[in-house]
Amino acid sequence: MQHDDGYFDARVAARYDETSGDMFEPSVVGPAVDFLAELAGSGAALELGIGTGRIAVPLAQRGVPVHGIDLSTAMTARLREKPGAEGIGVTIGDFSTTRVEGSFRVAYLVFNTIMNLTTQAAQVACFRNVAAHLEPGGRFVIEVGVPSLRQLPPGETLRAYHVSPTRWDIDEFDVDRQGLISHHYRVVDGELDQVSVPFRYVWPAELDLMAQLAGMTLRERWADWDRSPFTSESESHVSVWQTSTEGPA
Repeated sequence: MQHDDGYFDARVAARYDETSGDMFEPSVVGPAVDFLAELAGSGAALELGIGTGRIAVPLAQRGVPVHGIDLSTAMTARLREKPGAEGIGVTIGDFSTTRVEGSFRVAYLVFNTIMNLTTQAAQVACFRNVAAHLEPGGRFVIEVGVPSLRQLPPGETLRAYHVSPTRWDIDEFDVDRQGLISHHYRVVDGELDQVSVPFRYVWPAELDLMAQLAGMTLRERWADWDRSPFTSESESHVSVWQTSTEGPA
């Protein structure tokens, strides 16, 4: 039976690393891996939405045992092709509800992946699922953008945030539903490649409440992986919540 890869099918997976090239730069990957490796210490890490292994592979190469959950068999097939991925375990499933064996020192969701869960209920379920996987005192890390509604003119629903001769990125907002669709256009090998993906944008304070419902407490919030201060002008944040050091009640 063929698995439903959702919006990350074989066509997207084949070009994902290339079309997301900026995110694979060492200057982007390195600080994230340093941050996560420090939190993991001698423990294991769980990546939700592991994809093609942009973070998981270098983290595993640092000696951190990594297991990933992802809905897309096509994306994880690309992960399997990469040197250094041999020891990374992968479970196919919805990361908001899928359980895996073992407990983890750190779990993480990077590059806006929490917004791939397009309902508030699913995002809340994700926090609870993570809490069930973490060991006492374990940490949950999310990297996600701050909703850019202040840059949306009144009455408009579209915001172009990158425009160049070979790439166009446009967010289409549905403010009533706290939803958006990201439209991505790339010229790859002389051909136009187009992908549109739905998201549910989420505010930092809302994430804190989801963490509280799951029995976790905010420990850190930074503007980026380099621990630069988070301010009212920050366009994204890296947040860390912690489970109780005494374990589940």
